[in-house]
Amino acid sequence: MSEPIDKSQLRDAATILLVRQAAAGPQVLMGMRGAAAAFMPSKYVFPGGAVDPGDAAVPHGAPLGADCSARLAQYAAPGLATALAAAAVRELWEETGLMLGAPGHWAGAVPPDWQGFAEAGMLPDAAALTFVFRAITPPGRPRRFDARFFLADAARVVGDVTDFSRACDELSHLHWVALAEARRLNLPFITEVVLAEVAALLARGEGLAARPETVPFFDNSGEVSRFIRL
Repeated sequence: MSEPIDKSQLRDAATILLVRQAAAGPQVLMGMRGAAAAFMPSKYVFPGGAVDPGDAAVPHGAPLGADCSARLAQYAAPGLATALAAAAVRELWEETGLMLGAPGHWAGAVPPDWQGFAEAGMLPDAAALTFVFRAITPPGRPRRFDARFFLADAARVVGDVTDFSRACDELSHLHWVALAEARRLNLPFITEVVLAEVAALLARGEGLAARPETVPFFDNSGEVSRFIRL
């Protein structure tokens, strides 16, 4: 008999595919995790990480779109959508130094992670995010996440999208990679799958304005893995 799965081991997480249009086609921002990292060492990944307890209380300068909110709410705790959006913007800021913000005023004390936003007169721009993928890490990994992937247009970034001087050291070799070439890097399997999904979405002819008709979900939370669309 198989052991029951402890879903408390899963951590909600948000990952962001920041994409810009270049003369030769779209480019995506990626960085490499350190060789000593416990999760996906030496792999190229998108900026992202686990949701922090305070993310749910962070105000948004522009709210998530209604379609994204509705899909994020499926098979999830109530109110998690806003926390995931804040986490995506925060992780982008921490790991790359790039600010996805909208003008707004912080009421009350500003959390330490958001001081840079407040100083710039910005709140997180959740409206810039499009929910495009969800995946739960399979059993047997040192860390397990229920990760939601968001697509965002680099044109919404405040400032220079090539200035990574304010980034922390969690990701190295931060650079813009041609979307058509990104899958040649040393990638986790799920990153390859997400890249293929986003490439197909952008190829529809609508560019970064494209919105998915459905969102793929690799659900490894139970004893049997399943693939569904939200």
